[in-house]
Amino acid sequence: MVQRLCVRVAGAGVRVAGLPLGGVQVWLDDPGDRWRHYHRMARELRLAGWHTETGPDRLLLLGWSSVCLSHRARMLGAALTGRLADFDRTAFTAVMAATRLLHEGFPAQDLAAEVEARCRRLLRWPDRLDDLDGLQRTSSLEPMRLRLAQVAGLEAKVGRRCAAHLALAAKVARMVAGGAMPAPARRPEPRTAGRAGLTEPRTGGRPDLTEPRTGGRPGLTERMVCASVPNLALGSTTSRASATGAVTAR
Repeated sequence: MVQRLCVRVAGAGVRVAGLPLGGVQVWLDDPGDRWRHYHRMARELRLAGWHTETGPDRLLLLGWSSVCLSHRARMLGAALTGRLADFDRTAFTAVMAATRLLHEGFPAQDLAAEVEARCRRLLRWPDRLDDLDGLQRTSSLEPMRLRLAQVAGLEAKVGRRCAAHLALAAKVARMVAGGAMPAPARRPEPRTAGRAGLTEPRTGGRPDLTEPRTGGRPGLTERMVCASVPNLALGSTTSRASATGAVTAR
């Protein structure tokens, strides 16, 4: 887990080994720009909840930290009420990315996957959660176990919210491409209380952009897609009607 996280931050050449009295040491094969990489890795490891110390030639990871776990809980909560609550921004980003890729000649059948990957990198939390996927987090101290349980619950909420954003990005990309590619099969998500799906219940009355609209006024996603995709069929029909009118007048 530690190596996977450090490789994502610093690239290849990361080495990990255990310490005699517990803990992990991390170092890089390439000494170039080592100090910057060590501090970036230490920042991500602290965000994961570990106590770390930066030495002159290696990084030491010494176990769970109550302070770092509290910081992770705050950051997860801030993500839920901040960026991950803004589905409009994800829809806008997906529309702009899909439109630009189509103009550059990107294959339509691969458009949804590429847009989803770009939105995934921008959200950042999907990769952070994947770094710790499968990690058994335990402690002999009761306060630490409670803190770990709190963090695990927040991570589950963030994971569901990220999945909703990525599903929305893929849906928007398919709409921009005119439905040129089928929707990819997704693993079923656990059902929440009173509702099935990727998104969480909303209490503020805000429309859910991940749900299909069956009637009424179009939502923001549909309006942005319509504004970004030229209606060629309508343009050709209008041109033919204009030409017919000109012949009749003549």
